[in-house]
This record gives sequence, structure tokens and C-alpha cells, in this order.
Amino acid sequence: MNGWRPATVVAASMETPTARTLRLQLPERGRVLPGQHIDIRLTAEDGYQAVRSYSVAAAGGDDLLETTIEELADGEVSPYLINDLEVGDQVEIRGPIGRWFTWHAADPAPVQLIAGGSGVVPLMSMIRARESSGSEVPFRLLYSLRTPETRYYTAELDRLEDSHRLQIDYLYTRQAPPGSSRPAGRPDAAEFAERVIPVDQEPEIRVCGPTAFVEQYAQWLVDLGYPTATIRTERFGG
Repeated sequence: MNGWRPATVVAASMETPTARTLRLQLPERGRVLPGQHIDIRLTAEDGYQAVRSYSVAAAGGDDLLETTIEELADGEVSPYLINDLEVGDQVEIRGPIGRWFTWHAADPAPVQLIAGGSGVVPLMSMIRARESSGSEVPFRLLYSLRTPETRYYTAELDRLEDSHRLQIDYLYTRQAPPGSSRPAGRPDAAEFAERVIPVDQEPEIRVCGPTAFVEQYAQWLVDLGYPTATIRTERFGG
């Protein structure tokens, strides 16, 4: 939906020490596709405006949206949204926006999700949409993160994994959790190939994360023979 509209914060919770999930009530929200994003605009008292894009993590009812925001130390918008915005406050919203990166529950192909850090947010919207639709399409998530403390949606992902609704491969790059069979560090191409749905199963692939992460993993996918038409990416940062 085009144009800026007011949205009210109806709930907020910290996912990690530096990431916060906001639940926003947005009248006349319209249809939300898993993988879309919204723009949030803040206006200062002097009229200065700042706009940032954030992925939709979930949609509920006819007027609710959730997004999870990672604080950037030098950010103009994220520190306010995490540290100062309170339940009952309003922000300006534009969207939901975007169709290229989305997933549709009617698609019968298995889905390989690949997340780097906060790139898990739009992928979580796909996971949740699959659950709400009752789809039996196989989903597998490769989730790369620095430390256990930076993991988003911990309880929900654990529950889905324990119930065998979602296969998850965690790659901790700086510090692995106690008892982990894999030491911390970045994977190489061979390990990566072992942790994704095989090419002969013809998965649809969604990759989201920092630019360098997305470029590396997308190149590995191409090198392994996955058709470029099945690989859709979304990136952030320099």
C-alpha cells in the first residue's frame, strides 16, 4: 500500500541485548506477503526526517505487523526504536513493499533459507506463514551468527526444530555454545554444501544478510549448480 500512515506500537520485546521486536497496529494494512518489508519514518521537532527499511517478521489479523530491529551504534533510527519508543507511541509506516523476495504457500518446491545475523527476520516471516498455512513443503534454515547471544526467535525456533517442522543448521562464527560439536568459525564451500538442500531436489532459495555474506553464499550456490532463477537475495550494509 502506498503512502505514509500512522502505526501504533502495541507490544515490544527484546530478542537479544541489541535487537527488539515491535508489534505495530496498522489500520487498513492490506495483504502482507512473507518476505516483504516496511519503511519507518521518524520526524524530529525541527522537521528533520529519517527513513529506514525493516523486514516484516510476522503479520497477524487484519491490522498487525511485527518487525525486529537490530541497533546500529551509529544509527539515526534504530537506537530510538530500541531504546526510546514505548508501547502506545506512533511511528509513520509505508508498505508493505516488495514482491521479488517473497514466498507463496502454494509453491510446492522445498525451500532453503540462508540467514546472516538479522537477515533471519524476513525468513522468519516465511517460516511463520508456512506454519499458519499448514503447508508440508520441506523447509531448511541455515543460520549464521556470531554468538549464541545474538540468536533471534530462540524459543520459537527451538520448538519448530524439536517438533521436526524445521531443519536448522547453526553456524557460529565467533563463539559456539557450550557442548557444540562444531567449533566457531566461518564455513568453507564444502561444509556449506553439506548444510543445504541438495540441488537435485530443486529447492527455492532465499538468502538474506550483510552484502559480503550474501555475495559469498550466492556464489557458492551457483558454483554448486543451483539455477540462478531459484536464488533470490536481499542484502543490507555496505
